[in-house]
Amino acid sequence: MVILGFGFFLTFLKRYGFSSTGFNLLIIVLGVQCSVLIEYLLGFPIQKREDEDGLKRITKAAVSMTAVVISTGAVLGKANPVQLILMAVVEIIAFHMSRWINITSLQVSDNISMMHVHLFGAYFGLAVSSRFSEPSPRTEKNASTPKSDLLSMLGTLFLWVFWPSFNSVLEVDKTKAIYNTYFALAVSAVTAFMLSLLTAKDGKFRMTDIHSAVLAGGVTVGYAANIIKYPWIAMILGLLASGIAVLGSYCLQRCLHPALKIHDASGIHFTFGLPGVLGAVAQVVLSVLENWTESSRLTYLVMIPIGAFCLTISVALITGFITGLIVNLKLFKTTPVPKYFEDQFYWEFPHLAVGF
Repeated sequence: MVILGFGFFLTFLKRYGFSSTGFNLLIIVLGVQCSVLIEYLLGFPIQKREDEDGLKRITKAAVSMTAVVISTGAVLGKANPVQLILMAVVEIIAFHMSRWINITSLQVSDNISMMHVHLFGAYFGLAVSSRFSEPSPRTEKNASTPKSDLLSMLGTLFLWVFWPSFNSVLEVDKTKAIYNTYFALAVSAVTAFMLSLLTAKDGKFRMTDIHSAVLAGGVTVGYAANIIKYPWIAMILGLLASGIAVLGSYCLQRCLHPALKIHDASGIHFTFGLPGVLGAVAQVVLSVLENWTESSRLTYLVMIPIGAFCLTISVALITGFITGLIVNLKLFKTTPVPKYFEDQFYWEFPHLAVGF
């Protein structure tokens, strides 16, 4: 999922396909090793270390790398390999520190703290992206072609098919998590097509809407996949998540991001960030409804998840902003703006060589 799915998911730029897939593989294989080491050094969850085998540790490390891949989407085409590697290492450390605080201080479950991966990745990436120079609005390289869109949709389909396994891999009741995730994804996909058609001036589907919104339901339902008792709840969450993703793409890209001078290259804010916020809120609401009769616990059920949610976003924004400042030092040879979104700056193309 993380290597193939996200690798092709980010290939929508017409002149950045080699880097999207190649650099994605590089930071994932490096980051998984760092994640296993950092989690071991932090010593959590201490009570479960004896019970966890090597396979589960690698699985958790791969899931945590989703945050790094999501963040990479915000600086896609703008960061060089050295910057991406430094960004990945710092983000993995920050994400595990955030999880460690949530687990030890706020008593958040290990599975829920891991589902913060979407929130952390989105807002860390946006904070880093705010420190990069914005590309020229007239550049033609920051665009897609039918071929690049098709490859990107291939990655989206791969992620869509395997997202139920992503949400259930760390759950005890895997069956419930799988079918709740499927229902949310199914409704999310249908909603994406409907809204794409209704919001288009020419009455045609837009691949960018489908690409960004079909996964939103899976992101949202991940927080509560194991506590949702009825399929219609998962379907409503999928509907809301897809609506936020499609409609948010218009509002954020045209109003909020230009005002904050943030260039979100892959639309991670409305694909993963906002659906993640919806999922965190939905988890609080469902927990309160499930334990409504226990009035003494309601404050705890509300404040702890909200505290963990706010802590995760705060750590992501602060560490992301600091990381953005560090990776843009002259030491790391920042990519010039005219070379943004360009494979030839990093990769060899023999057919373009003189005398080929």
